[in-house]
Amino acid sequence: MIELIKKLPKAELHLHIEGSLEPELMFRLAKKNQVEIPYTDIEDVRNAYNFTNLQTFLDIYYAGANVLLTKDDFYDLTWEYILKCVEDNVIHTEIFFDPQTHTERGVSFEAVITGIKEALVDAKEKYGITSCIIMCFLRHLSQEEAFETLEQALAFKNDIIGVGLDSSELGNPPSKFKEVFKKAKEEGFKLVAHAGEEADFSYIYEALDLLEINRIDHGVQSIKSPELMQRLKDEQMPLTVCPNSNIELKVFENYKEHNIKALLDYGLNISVNSDDPAYFKGYMNQNFINICENLPLTEDDVVTLVKNSFNSSFISDELKESYLAKVDLALK
Repeated sequence: MIELIKKLPKAELHLHIEGSLEPELMFRLAKKNQVEIPYTDIEDVRNAYNFTNLQTFLDIYYAGANVLLTKDDFYDLTWEYILKCVEDNVIHTEIFFDPQTHTERGVSFEAVITGIKEALVDAKEKYGITSCIIMCFLRHLSQEEAFETLEQALAFKNDIIGVGLDSSELGNPPSKFKEVFKKAKEEGFKLVAHAGEEADFSYIYEALDLLEINRIDHGVQSIKSPELMQRLKDEQMPLTVCPNSNIELKVFENYKEHNIKALLDYGLNISVNSDDPAYFKGYMNQNFINICENLPLTEDDVVTLVKNSFNSSFISDELKESYLAKVDLALK
């Protein structure tokens, strides 16, 4: 099974680029930019990655992001993630970034998007990896601030395919951002939203009905509503599930309790993703390996999960067909 996982070409649809900041790069950038970080060494950082819920992770995540100040920093961050893609045979990736995490620190929107974009252009040139960029609104901030961020993004419409919604879920329902998502849709952006990770399945309904999203990020709480499960199956709404993340943030106690196999068996359109891999102990292949070692997933299940990710991506039908053919070729 591990050999199969390694040889299959994959797409990743749920990856926060700030969440791929490895401790080594964090220290390097902190030194370069003369930014104080609350850790003495790399081991100290890794020991801090002991989360009890989403918020305890976010506190460390935002502290880490403070070292990112220049276009080159965002280039280096993205490039290091690309090298992990090469290692794990990820040939298409759709990257989230959180502009508000940086603009509120005085870093320009342009520096962030340009650094990420230039690394992705080089990734295509050097490794043939295709990519899309999705800008997320921080849901613990106001809709008014989200509108300001959307305004800033319009100058870079050619570089940003969609908008999303992330950060502290509990108490910040999708309905809080109904108007800004409506505006984003009018501007031609694809729409995605984190929903049903920690909060209950009502957030998934809101994301579907009020935000009119194209894809649900996480969505694992859907299993608690038979009606919602049936709807998600009927609509083949993509759910970008992140196993390691769900364990590290205590959505499930352990991998054996994870419901990805149950969701898949029901017929939902599920994909596997790494979310914030530097913090959650593993990139794409490790997420696959962890669920395969703990759940009764078959080789056919793994192939389905991989094909779902390509089918649910924001690329052309022609490119999807080309990538699905690569998956079939790898199986021969």
